[in-house]
Amino acid sequence: MSTQRDVVFVDGVRTPFGRAGEKGMYWGTRADDLAVKALQGLLERQPDLPLDRIDDVGIAATTQQGDQGLTLGRTVAILAGLPVTVPGFALDRMCAGAMTVAAFSAAAIGAGQYDLAVAGGVEHMGRHPIGLDSDPNPRFVSEKIVSPDALNMGVTAERLHDRFPELTKERADRFGMRSQQKVQEAYDRGDIQPDLVPVAFRTAEGWGLATEDEGRRPETTLEGLAGLKTPFRPHGRVTAGTSSPLTDGATMSLLAGSDTAAELGLTAKMRLVGFAFAGVQAEVMGLGPVPSTEKALKRAGLGIDDIGLFELNEAFAVQVLSFTDHFGLADDDPRVNPWGGAIAVGHPLAASGVRLMIQLARQFEQRPDVRYGLTAMCVGLGQGGTVIWENPNFDGKKGK
Repeated sequence: MSTQRDVVFVDGVRTPFGRAGEKGMYWGTRADDLAVKALQGLLERQPDLPLDRIDDVGIAATTQQGDQGLTLGRTVAILAGLPVTVPGFALDRMCAGAMTVAAFSAAAIGAGQYDLAVAGGVEHMGRHPIGLDSDPNPRFVSEKIVSPDALNMGVTAERLHDRFPELTKERADRFGMRSQQKVQEAYDRGDIQPDLVPVAFRTAEGWGLATEDEGRRPETTLEGLAGLKTPFRPHGRVTAGTSSPLTDGATMSLLAGSDTAAELGLTAKMRLVGFAFAGVQAEVMGLGPVPSTEKALKRAGLGIDDIGLFELNEAFAVQVLSFTDHFGLADDDPRVNPWGGAIAVGHPLAASGVRLMIQLARQFEQRPDVRYGLTAMCVGLGQGGTVIWENPNFDGKKGK
């Protein structure tokens, strides 16, 4: 049996994210084709990678039906041109699907059972709304195990405002506005575009090319946010401006053993430190990243102050603020989502975990003063996921 070895994040790419629905750019595009395009884009960036050495292709989706069904990892791998000898699988942990594929594939690599693995996710929320055709066991509700509205993520966000009155609508509005501004600033600097794979799409008006995330609203103001409706509750506090929009998109990453990466001449963008998943009440699912982060930090022998960059999935502004408040981080802490997040670029459910990794890896290149970074997200039905990474570019003379 092999001993534990280092696991590295070699590379990651994603499609531009599109607005879900008939007016979105991917309305006429199949979900599996989005995943194929992302995987082909990943492989094109690694021209010397021996494709037959890939041990597995895992692709997550939350709603596994239609063009998001049929064991996506296998079908997408074949469609993308991988050898028929490369296996594949699909996985569902709702929002943390791709994060879970990456974590479990990394664990297999660390245990010496895999050398190379592809981990990704796709969600076409226009074609496959969350919960479509699902049939929850009636005992969930009849026996009061889970509140009937616990699958309404907006309602769970409202409950965070209820539980923590200090998490005001004003704070959430400001966080949502800054997310939009920070994403646009990152676009203006050219930080996000290098990891986007252009996707051709067809609409009633003809062919187009997706090169940027479609749902951004950099013109957002506090005054505009203050006047938005609260769709989840009359006189509530959660609005479209403080929520991640319904989104279509795909992400893909390549993980390897550090020895395999060295053997094949692959560059390591991040080194895996550890990961953890945890459960909370489904009614307040946004709190999930708190216990998963505490668990991951404890296992790694680290404290929250050791983390120099946080990539937190912005399912809702209040959800991120519940995390930062718990760990004593300011609303505007520059370590938290420095390039904005899902409120602006979107949250295609199962795909988002790898988007966080892609963004953190790119920031690591620019920040040799930062040694550790963290990707974390809340998960439907009351869960959280956290992955801690080490920066291979870290220079001890520039930071701690």
